[in-house]
Amino acid sequence: MSNALQNVIEQAGRVVLGKQHQIRLALACLLSRGHLLIEDLPGVGKTTLAHVLAKSLGLDFQRVQFTSDMLPADIIGVSIYDREGNVFQFHPGPIFAQVVLADEVNRATPKTQSALLEAMEEHQVTTEGVTRTLPEPFFVIATQNPSHQIGTFPLPESQLDRFQMRIALGYPDREAERALLEGAERRDMIAGLQPCLAPEELTALQQAVRKVHVAPALMDYIQALIEHTRRSPDYVNGLSPRAALALLHCARAWAYIDGRHSVLPEDVQAVLPGVAGHRLHAVHNGAVRTHSDIVVGLIDAVPIP
Repeated sequence: MSNALQNVIEQAGRVVLGKQHQIRLALACLLSRGHLLIEDLPGVGKTTLAHVLAKSLGLDFQRVQFTSDMLPADIIGVSIYDREGNVFQFHPGPIFAQVVLADEVNRATPKTQSALLEAMEEHQVTTEGVTRTLPEPFFVIATQNPSHQIGTFPLPESQLDRFQMRIALGYPDREAERALLEGAERRDMIAGLQPCLAPEELTALQQAVRKVHVAPALMDYIQALIEHTRRSPDYVNGLSPRAALALLHCARAWAYIDGRHSVLPEDVQAVLPGVAGHRLHAVHNGAVRTHSDIVVGLIDAVPIP
């Protein structure tokens, strides 16, 4: 792992306290060119983590606060008539940034949520018959409140599947929370952060991640995990080929962050909850199973080759 990448992890850890594992997962998602969904209760640091990652990676950043009255044009942009030139001028929306923070994405209506679909999959947007390319690298980091809270619209499966990984932060432990209470204001700390990487350096790291070696036996393990979800009666639907690719890419990134040039089964298991947790749904059998329980059951059911 490069020194710059280690600096990103250390800098993020000084702002988002006690969440080293989640920071590494988020970084693995971005290094593997994926989009990240952070779901948790309000106030646990979801937006702060997105801000810190964007600034530490040296990327152009835009934040969009999703609300129930938001329209797709508020994200993509709109054409306004120019009287002097007698033409319509397109004014780009906040989607034209390298990192887009879709804050509280599930507070917007499904119509507005769908405005992100083409951007996340194709890195382009089409409006008024014109396709416009988005900057590179391009990431969407979305935050989401739990679906049981008032004023939320659950993301459809097609939208959830566009996110390579979903993570949760949870409450800090006692030591981290004490440091938070006694420490500096988080907004002031974010304002003082310096980029640890340039965009071209991040692109080089992403290319290096794709070269991390995956042995045939490890590929067999990934396929066995995917195939088990499709055959098992415990799941409503199995994992898709897109999920299999996401698992492979994130495992490569996790190995790279650990400073290795080959993937181990432990790397796959480390990223599996983030990759599969929002894609797998247990068949209801009278017992309430969390996403964590579902993934742990999958790991236990598939032996390592």
